[in-house]
Amino acid sequence: MITVVGVHGARTVAAFALGHGEDPLDGLHARGWTGRAERVEGVRGDLTLRYAVDPARPGAASTGPGGPQGPGLDATERAGVTPHQRVAAYAVVVEDGRLLLTQLAARTGAGGRWNLPGGGLDPGEGPRDAVVREVLEETGQVVEGVELVDVMTQHWIGRSPRGLEDYHAVRLLHTARCPRPTAPVVHDVGGSTADARWVRLDELGSVEVVASVAVALRAAGVADLHAGPQS
Repeated sequence: MITVVGVHGARTVAAFALGHGEDPLDGLHARGWTGRAERVEGVRGDLTLRYAVDPARPGAASTGPGGPQGPGLDATERAGVTPHQRVAAYAVVVEDGRLLLTQLAARTGAGGRWNLPGGGLDPGEGPRDAVVREVLEETGQVVEGVELVDVMTQHWIGRSPRGLEDYHAVRLLHTARCPRPTAPVVHDVGGSTADARWVRLDELGSVEVVASVAVALRAAGVADLHAGPQS
């Protein structure tokens, strides 16, 4: 379960279980609050997302992603689809003016595009530990100082290369430091990562990245990808 907690000043003003397909900001907005992610606590299966919140302005629109994305299914198809939620942790790692990126393998359905290093939490694993593990597996880099900067969700209902699905992605976006950067090496051969590299920040506009990269970079105050291709 994922619990969303809104704190105004020193007082907890909202607390609710994140529903399937729900964005935390949408849930807070429905309760009269707007805010930003401050930290995440716990492990997979029992996570708490803590937000610093303020009262939402009357009539203000939600800042969440809106409704489900993807081609819709009819009622019969929906009845046969089991909802699936995946919680994953990623990190913006910048050293010497370079950003650490991983290239998605063809088996992911987004082959060739570039992503932040990271991936799904193992059972009983916390997000910070997941970031350290995933970065090491996907790039060979050892990171520390992992800090949450944002939460991004996507709700997909439709057809994908995996078949019919009702998929709720909860992406915990972090920053992390790599005190001793080396040439990236993909240790998790045969997984979701085909390649890894350090990319200069001033060259990011020429790299095709997934949408969560731009969200994470803005939240981390690192770079703006408005001039580059995104998908």
